[in-house]
Parts: sequence; C-alpha cells; structure tokens
Amino acid sequence: MGTTKNWTKWPPRYDPAFVPPDDSPYWDRELETMDPEQREKEVILPKLQGQLTYAYEHSPFYRKKWDQAGVKPEDIRSLDDFEQIPVVTKEEIRQDQMEHPPFGSNQCVPQTEVGRVHGTSGTTGKPTAFAISKGDVSRIAEAHARIMWNFGLRPTDTVFIGSFFSLYMGSWGALLGAERLGAAVFPFGAGVPGQSDRALEWMKEVKPTAFYGTPSYSLYLAEKAVKKGFDPLKDFNFNILFFSGEPGAGVPSTRKRIEETYGGICIDSGSTAEMTPWMTDCECDHRQGMHLYQDIVYAEVVDVNTRKRLPYGREGAIVYTHLERTSQPMIRFWAGDITRWVDDPCPCGRTYPRLPHGIYGRADDMFVVRGENVYPSAIEDSIRAIPGLGDEFRIIITREKAMDELIVQAEYVPDADPADTPRLKAELERALKARGLRTVVQLEAPNTIERTQFKARRIIDKRDLYDHLIQEK
Repeated sequence: MGTTKNWTKWPPRYDPAFVPPDDSPYWDRELETMDPEQREKEVILPKLQGQLTYAYEHSPFYRKKWDQAGVKPEDIRSLDDFEQIPVVTKEEIRQDQMEHPPFGSNQCVPQTEVGRVHGTSGTTGKPTAFAISKGDVSRIAEAHARIMWNFGLRPTDTVFIGSFFSLYMGSWGALLGAERLGAAVFPFGAGVPGQSDRALEWMKEVKPTAFYGTPSYSLYLAEKAVKKGFDPLKDFNFNILFFSGEPGAGVPSTRKRIEETYGGICIDSGSTAEMTPWMTDCECDHRQGMHLYQDIVYAEVVDVNTRKRLPYGREGAIVYTHLERTSQPMIRFWAGDITRWVDDPCPCGRTYPRLPHGIYGRADDMFVVRGENVYPSAIEDSIRAIPGLGDEFRIIITREKAMDELIVQAEYVPDADPADTPRLKAELERALKARGLRTVVQLEAPNTIERTQFKARRIIDKRDLYDHLIQEK
C-alpha cells in the first residue's frame, strides 16, 4: 500500500512502487474515508507524538522553547493537550538561523543526510534556508503524488510546470509528486526572457494535459496566446490546472476565467514553503474547497489574537504542524493563512476538514482602511467577475490629511469600446461598494499595469511615506 498501515511507527515508510489502479478515486481509501475521530486517535495523535519526541531529542531550538514554556512531549496525550505547545513564527525561525547559520538550531539531521537545499524568496525579510533530508524528499514526493491523484492526475498525464525552478519549493514539489505518481513531467520553468513565447509553441506541440504554476502566470500566458493568434481552448490540451503561490485559484471569478479560458478544471492548492509538502491544503476534483490532509500536516484554525483553536465554521488563521519531518520540522507554525474551516461532508467521500473558500488571504496581506479589514482577493473577485475588464489590477493605498484613500486600478480589455469605459468604471464601483469598500476606481488602457510570471504583488501602500513626510515637517 502507498500509506503505511503501521501508523505508530515514526517516521513512516512508504512503498515507493505502489500506485493505485487508474480507476480508483483514492490513493488510500481506508485512510482518506476513515471516521475522523478514529483517524485522530489511531493515526494523527501517534504520528504527532512521534514527531514531538523526535523534535525534542534532535532540535535544540524546540528543546529550549518548550522547556521555557514548561511543556514536554510526554505531556501531550491528546490533540487538546497539543495546544500547550507554543506557536512558532517566521521571525523566530529567521532569528535562529542568523544566530546559527545557515540552517538554524532546528536542522535535526547531519549534513550527510541532506538531500536538497531550498529557501524562501526573502521578500518580507531575510530568506529562510531549508536543508531537507533525503528521507523527507521521498515523503514529500509520496504526499504530493497522493494528493495529485486525488484531484485526477494519472500516470498517463503530462504535467507542464510553468514556474521558477530555483530555491522556490513549489515547482520542485510539483515535479517530485508527478514523478512519484508516474506521470510524464514537462519542467518548462518561467522567468527567462522570451520563455513565455516559447512556452506557447511547446504547449501547442506537446499537448501537456496538466498545468502547474501561479494563477497570474496562467492568465498572463493566455493573454500572450491570444495576441499571437493562439486559441488556448483549442490549441492547448489542459484537463487539469493546479496552482499555488497566490490565493487566486480559490477566487470564484478567477477560477471561472481560468476554466473558461483553458477548458480544464482549476485546482487550488498550497500553504507555505516552510510547510512542504505544501499541497496538504488542496482541493479534490469536486472542487468544494481545500481538504486538510491532517495525517501528513496537522492544521488548526486559531483565533488571530488569542491563537486558541476555533470550532468548525469559524474564520481564523492556520497553524501548521509537520507529522513526518526529520529535517527542520515546523511545529505549530504560524503562517498567517486566513480562512474558514468546516467538517461538512464532501461529495468525494473524504472525511478531512475543508476550507470551503480556500485560503483567501494572509494576515500580512490584509490591510486596514478606515477601520475596515480588506483582503485583496475580494477586490480581485469583483474585477474578474465583470466582462470587459482585464485580468490585471493594482491596489494603491494613500493617506491625504490623515484620511486613508483606497485606489483600485483595473484595465479594460483591448476590444472594449472606449465609450463603454464609464459604464465599466461605475459597475466596478458598485461591486466594490457592495462589499463595503469605499474606493476610487481608475480604469487604465490595456497592458498598462505590469505583468508577472511569478507571484503577483498588487498592493502599493504609500501611507508610510505620508507619515514620514508629516514627521519631517
């Protein structure tokens, strides 16, 4: 079997040759459809206890942190007890790595066991470095293969990977999982000048059946394809398009635009690089929200302020815990993913908790304007739901005379009648107002707003500049 039945053995070991029959909707039916309470007791808790014991013995980082909190692994006899374990933040990991370079005091394995070195982009601070053990690389591949199977990928598929092959974990996780599953992999990459034009030619010739990248890049490619005379619906052959890196694939209007453009199903996946296998937040082919694969990475939705676990149905931030990691395990890691979780049944039959609207923001992406919490995904959904508006947009926050101003810039499509732009502007203003947003809408000509081949950064907050100027005066 793909999933070991000896659930109390830690770390788990998997059969690298196992693949289910093609007609099986499950990688491991028994585990995925198990009664949730039984799975928590017989699978999740033993794996969690194994992970905690290992981390305490091998990680000076956790041993010091937990000793200071007065808690030890043997104190955790239930998932409720687990809330005694203190939360870990990205800043703590960065600080530890600066004090114990390059990988921090949480490395846990000797250098001879390291199979890969990866890292974060460092866009919000010093990059975080990851030394991933050879055993963890195989378990990451197993987890991603299992999850890809569950949204419909099969050994007969060819997966086009349209994302950077760099320290960024997303591309490599997709590659590892697809190879483990037995699919053909087309690791095209992204970011090289002229590469997007070549991608269109290759996609037409090779006809890959699955696409991985960011939602922004898929729409960017579609825009270029139309300009060059391609029809993404007829010239390409994508049945499945799966995404991470941005919340866009879970935004209804963006999902609709992607599916109508390419003719395949749009799958939302992904948590954060620190939590690789990042795909443990992922939709099945029914697309009723992300399943939380709790037996691989245990997730808790907690109150943003108290960081106490919330009941199903509530909105909060996710705290993640590895259950299978020997190298740099993240235990109660605060990623800042904002979501709502439920335990309602899914038509697929899996009994995991779900995020019905996916991850629709991060605590550090949310901004406050005139006392209102604003998530960029809400603005994205409004823009992409209006025919005649393009895919790109920008959000600018300014401060005039101590009053915040929210400016939303969007493009009209190339074939739009310029005389129709006042109507488009008014329609977007109404849509944003219906969401409780008081905004200034600016319509721009096509191709005015900068495009991206990676994670789109669409928020420009100029309030700090205003405050600085006021202080200088």
